[in-house]
Amino acid sequence: MLKKRVIACMDIQNGEVVKGINFVDIQRAGDPIALAKRYVDEGADELVFLDITATVENRKTLIGLVSEIASQINIPFTVGGGISTQEQAIDLVRAGADKVSVNSAAIKRPKLVSEIAEVLGSQCAVVAIDTKYEDGEWWVYSAGGRIKTALNTVEWAKQVANLGAGEILLTSMNNDGTKAGFALDITAEVAGAVNIPVIASGGAGSIEHFADVFTKTKATGALAASIFHYGEVSIPQLKQELRNKNISVR
Repeated sequence: MLKKRVIACMDIQNGEVVKGINFVDIQRAGDPIALAKRYVDEGADELVFLDITATVENRKTLIGLVSEIASQINIPFTVGGGISTQEQAIDLVRAGADKVSVNSAAIKRPKLVSEIAEVLGSQCAVVAIDTKYEDGEWWVYSAGGRIKTALNTVEWAKQVANLGAGEILLTSMNNDGTKAGFALDITAEVAGAVNIPVIASGGAGSIEHFADVFTKTKATGALAASIFHYGEVSIPQLKQELRNKNISVR
């Protein structure tokens, strides 16, 4: 059985780490390089860097900052935000990213997923899915949660898996920043529908929430931001408690 991964996420805006609630009300949360180093020291299994306004501002990911962080850490590093071409993905891997995460650009042109997987390998091609529960359905959103698409979340997850994605980063916009727990229903549905790893994101507030998502869904990773940034849950304590509950973590 795959060991579960505890993943720290840094949402980046104007070169700083920020955090919002339900994708709005953005607050500053710290310096990205200092936080990245802290997460390595604390035992995070992976680090995710999301340039959250790159798509909306129609610009590329902050490659200099990616390179600086990559030089300071020794854990798998996923970078996303504003990636719309195979060339940009290659540039980010050259700068030190281990994986690249695409979202809006893949919705516009699904073949991008295959293009990245072909040149960098499926293990590098992560598709981030921002999803919101409305009118009895989970819908996919693009442009940092600003634009509702006509895509059903589970169907889109299956499509990107077939296109060669090696991993799905699934964020529930309803749960994001609420600290009320992960969206277990859609996480279970997506993780059960694809044969690639799924990372649960949005809503982590306690150790119990991680235990729930790891025992009640097939998610192989769970991601958190603000509870780690502000020291509300420590990664060593989280991992120890999960082990105490017989959940196999790295």
